[in-house]
Amino acid sequence: AGLDLLLSVNVSARHLQAEDFGQRLRELLARHPETVAQHLVLEVLESAALADIDATQALIRQCRELGVRFALDDFGTGYSTLTYLKRLTVETLKIDRSFVQNMLIDNKDRALVEGVISLARHFGCQVVAEGVESAQHASSLVAMGCVLGQGNGIAVAMPAAEIAGWIEQFEQTPVLAGRQPDPLPL
Repeated sequence: AGLDLLLSVNVSARHLQAEDFGQRLRELLARHPETVAQHLVLEVLESAALADIDATQALIRQCRELGVRFALDDFGTGYSTLTYLKRLTVETLKIDRSFVQNMLIDNKDRALVEGVISLARHFGCQVVAEGVESAQHASSLVAMGCVLGQGNGIAVAMPAAEIAGWIEQFEQTPVLAGRQPDPLPL
């Protein structure tokens, strides 16, 4: 349909640690006549990525050579340290839903969300807020500088045939007024 979308795929710790992961990914991508790697984001749980940080970083480099991006999922709930974040060169940090959902009623959760947004900006990462369940969540996040999110407050799961119409309608929402949205993570 000519849409410029990113497709995020969760990768389990078992798959992430498989010696042939990079080669298998290369083979799967080669099956497609068009370049699909630039639209693929592999999401790894923070705890899985940190299990063997050297191997994870090597895999990230290998996949990046294919054009694939990486996101660190559920950021803030695992073993996050700034040293690990510095060593893992991911393109995206995904703020765990537990912080986002309570940020409107809990000042500490709001401070954590603001901190992760600022941290991501300084590390040159995009930030995605998980658990966006209301327009108030969305507008607060946009005001904090986070323009990417996921949750039922943005959209519920839908058939692929409905996505183009939904995107057209979504781009007209007041939260996005005056700016061109980035590709939407699915």
